Formats: sequence, C-alpha cells, structure tokens
Amino acid sequence: MKLKRILKRILKWTSLAILLALFAGIVLLFIAYWRSTNDCDSMVSPSNPMKAIVYCDYGLANLKLKEIEKPVPSDDQVLVRVHAASVNPYDWHFVEGTPKIMRMMGVGLRKPKDTRLGVDFAGTVEAVGKNVTQFKPGDEVFGGRGGAFAEYVCPRASRAVALKPANITFEQAASVNIAGITALQALRDKGNVQPGQKVLINGASGGVGTFAVQIAKAFGAEVTGVCSTRNVDLVKSIGADHVIDYTKQDFTKTDQHYDMIYDLVGNHGFSERRNILKPNGICVLAGIGGAGAHPETMGRIAGNFWNAFRSNFSKEKFVFYIAKLTEGDFGVLRDLMQSGKVSPVIDRTYKLEQTADAVRYMEEGHARGKVVVMVE
Repeated sequence: MKLKRILKRILKWTSLAILLALFAGIVLLFIAYWRSTNDCDSMVSPSNPMKAIVYCDYGLANLKLKEIEKPVPSDDQVLVRVHAASVNPYDWHFVEGTPKIMRMMGVGLRKPKDTRLGVDFAGTVEAVGKNVTQFKPGDEVFGGRGGAFAEYVCPRASRAVALKPANITFEQAASVNIAGITALQALRDKGNVQPGQKVLINGASGGVGTFAVQIAKAFGAEVTGVCSTRNVDLVKSIGADHVIDYTKQDFTKTDQHYDMIYDLVGNHGFSERRNILKPNGICVLAGIGGAGAHPETMGRIAGNFWNAFRSNFSKEKFVFYIAKLTEGDFGVLRDLMQSGKVSPVIDRTYKLEQTADAVRYMEEGHARGKVVVMVE
C-alpha cells in the first residue's frame, strides 16, 4: 500500500510538472509571437539610397519597392550593381512564411525577421573590399546573395560569386545560382552519374529540371525527360534523348529501367519508382511539383523523408538532400555555360517593381525554365 501511495504521488507530481511546462511553453510562444518584429517601423530616410524590394509583413501583397540604404562592401566583399535577379520557390516560402515551422525556426513568428527578398543575381562589380584580389571594378559576375531584388548587393568574394561567361546574358546568368547548383549536386554528388548511364528527370521543364537535363547530357548520360505536352519540344531542344509526356504516359509503366531518377515532382509511390530503377540504382528526391502550396504539398514532403528511410532496406536507394552553395560549383557551372553545354532557359522577365507578379507566376508552378526580374 505504501508503494502504491508513492507511485500515485510520483504520477501526480509528474503530471503537474508536464502541465506547468506546457503552460510555460504556451506563454513563451505567445510572448515570442508578439515580440517577433522587424526594423520596418524604424526605417529612416537613406543618406545614400538604392531601390529594393522590401516586405514588412508576410504575403505577396506586402512586397513593396522602396528606397533603402545602399550597402558598403566589407574588406572581403564586392559591391555589385545588379542587372537581373531570378525567382525561386525558396523566395515564395519566405514571402508567405510557409510551412509554418519555418517561422518557429527563426524566420519570424508574426513578421519576417529579414525584410529583404531574392538570392540569385547577375551584374557588374562597382567596388571591391581591400582584401579582394580575384575581382575588380567592371567585372561581370553572377552568384547568390540575400536581398538580390535590389539595385546593389554585397556578396563575399570567396563564396557565391563568379565571373559571368561572355556568351550568356545577364538574365541567363541571374538564373543559375539555386537551380543550377541544385541540379549539379544532385546529379554529380548524390546520383554519381557516369557516361552511358540512363537518367530520368521527372519535372524536366522547370527551373531545376532544364539545368538537370543539360548537365546530365554534359556528363555523358542518356537522358529521358518527363514533362507536359506543351513542354515536349522545349525539353527536346535542350538535349533530352527521350521525352515522356506525362499527360499521355506514366513513366513508371514503361519497360525502361534507369540508373538514376531525379524526381522534382514526387507524384509516384516508392514501389513504382523502385521498379524502374536498375539494381543498386538511385532516386534523388528534390521537389514536390511546383512552387506554391497545393493539396499534395505536405504529403509529398513527408513522402520524400519516408521514401529515403524505406530505401535503407532495399538495394535501390532514395536520397533526399539540400543543396549547398560553394565557390567551386559556381566555377563548374561557369565552365559548362562557357563551353555551350549548358544554356539557362528563361520563361518570362519582369521589372523590379513587378516582383510580386513574378513570384505569383512562379508560384503557379507552370514556369518553363526560370522567371527573371530585370533590375535595370
């Protein structure tokens, strides 16, 4: 009986401690929510202004073209006058603050912590920091830097910036950063694509897909692209050996088998894709089909993680990854473009003041290649 009373007390106090912890967590979350703000209310008139896209609250309707302070390069940075910047699903997620878990991970619960938007850019170097030796004023460059929807950015010279090949435009160069790096690392690092291998790319006409088709061909692979009817000719034109129109044929129900599947859509099950992989083949997972939220979004995100876990028990591997920006990979992409093996595909261009329209169009999920914002 004594032991029973002790156990009851332990259960009672444990339950009370859990309830108090939950209550404290809710209170802290509530406080964090209302303290989550940004510097929009304290913005002063800039002494050296430039135009930039700013959003003080979540939602496309809150994207505004404003004058803010022009950046000054630090010792290891370069000041780039931006000619063009491109839109990515990455940007839409930050504008809308979705999925909501992003807000809890530091993006900002109630309001966005960082009020600037855009990452991909291309432009001309105007000034360099005192420690920079690889670039000089007048150089045409491309790369990645937060706040790219603006007249100027200051990227670190040793990280995500490279000289622009003369044979591509600023619009094309501005589209390379996230999409090109994502495609390159999937094929080379995760898929280990070798000459003569068969590669299938599901979502071949999108921003990442158009890079992936060309990079896979440059690596010597036999490429099959999957896209809709209206994009068949486009995917053929960038080098795909075979094109499957998904409105007419299910690529998992053919007699073909592949060394690698690069799946940017995630609209098929584990077994369906595994059955068309060769023994020890690899399916690289890197997308959910389109940029904006749709009914399948959460299911496909969860499916990518689940499929990667399930493949631990099969010869065929499913790999989920997040691309990382590296200086070396910018050099690889530059060389591929300079040699003519990769040519970025541009769907539409918008003016800087039309950035919200550009993000909205990309969000619809039907862009052919990349959507670009012209800054000048």
